[in-house]
Amino acid sequence: MDHIDKAILAQLQRDASAPVSEISESVGLSPTPCWRRIKKLEEDGVIAARVAVVDPEAAGLRLTAFVAVKAARHDDQWLAKFSAHVRAIPEIVELHRMSGDVDYLMKVVCPDMASFDRIYKRLISGAEFADVSSTFSMETLKATTELPLDYA
Repeated sequence: MDHIDKAILAQLQRDASAPVSEISESVGLSPTPCWRRIKKLEEDGVIAARVAVVDPEAAGLRLTAFVAVKAARHDDQWLAKFSAHVRAIPEIVELHRMSGDVDYLMKVVCPDMASFDRIYKRLISGAEFADVSSTFSMETLKATTELPLDYA
């Protein structure tokens, strides 16, 4: 990946709906080579998807919770069941396998505490846990989908 690919990616991360003509002009290419580079970045899996970023507050999703899970067991069967169960809960928007004291950390977005309680009950009904604890975001100070490209 060269500096032009990185510039294209930076522009697409800011606005994936930008026309190729605008992107090509900003990176110093004509539209056709720029379009080919974008297609190649998609084919190579560098661009995983082009999506609209929805404001959670505007969508009525005012509560963000981080749920820390300690697994009851550490085997492939437990993980497969847990992963499938989490994938079926749309309010769980991220799931990370962690190092340290917590095995998994998930991000949950929902309208309010009553909704979170229903999600929590659904979560704990689908797998066996050694421990589950939740913390709630009081304010989002930074949220971005833009990745730093200096390392690419």
